[in-house]
Amino acid sequence: MPAPSTAQPRLTDAQLAAYQRDGYLAVENLLSAAEVDALGSRLREYTHGGRDTKGLAIQVEPRVQRGELKVDHPGDGIRKIDHLIENDDLFRKLGTHPNIVGVVEQILGPDLAMFRNALLLKPPGVGSPKGMHQDSPYWPIEPMSLCSCWFAIDDATPENGCMGVIPGWHTKGALPHKHVTDDFVIEESAYRFDDMVLAPLKAGGGLFFHSLLPHYTAPNRSARWRRAIALSYMSSRSKFTGTTEGPEFLTIKGRRFPGCVR
Repeated sequence: MPAPSTAQPRLTDAQLAAYQRDGYLAVENLLSAAEVDALGSRLREYTHGGRDTKGLAIQVEPRVQRGELKVDHPGDGIRKIDHLIENDDLFRKLGTHPNIVGVVEQILGPDLAMFRNALLLKPPGVGSPKGMHQDSPYWPIEPMSLCSCWFAIDDATPENGCMGVIPGWHTKGALPHKHVTDDFVIEESAYRFDDMVLAPLKAGGGLFFHSLLPHYTAPNRSARWRRAIALSYMSSRSKFTGTTEGPEFLTIKGRRFPGCVR
């Protein structure tokens, strides 16, 4: 991947204060247009060009999987691709890109590991909604203070399913969730949907957000793709709280600590 065309962004005191207050912050122009185009072309090779998907985990849209919705090409029915950072050189450079890691370091500190990465796809007319949820209730990591960069490969708009968030609600702790068809969402009585604000984002920008921030994406009702990748980082001092020893997480920067995530 070529060197970025812009200087490494550094958050101002006001931006850091906004992240702490609101639980999210949009930063535009993290990568150049050429870098974003290269990622989009590589992704198209996976979804429509027959590139080897060994090591990746691919999730198909539930309606497509059940045969309720037909698509012209199998790639038009893909909802999620996991583990690109571990298995693809171009995406690994994205996950370790100084423009992204530099922002996360200001939020979480110098010792960082990657908890997960997930490519989130909303094909035109196919991409379904993702209900209002917080990330940390899904994840066996303490403390519940991870930071994700939701990086836009295409322009994310209200029409094609940009992120919607409830500002400031990351301070309320883990909210009650429930299982519904094809999803795990916050119970309706625990929040007000009308408090949500949309956070559109240009391709090449990132929405950095706290793992307890309630967020939602609408279905893609447009004729344009909405492709984004969620890069989720944690302090290397975090603890894995699952019932097993836990996986080995990718070191992004700095040190690892005994008794913490490995």
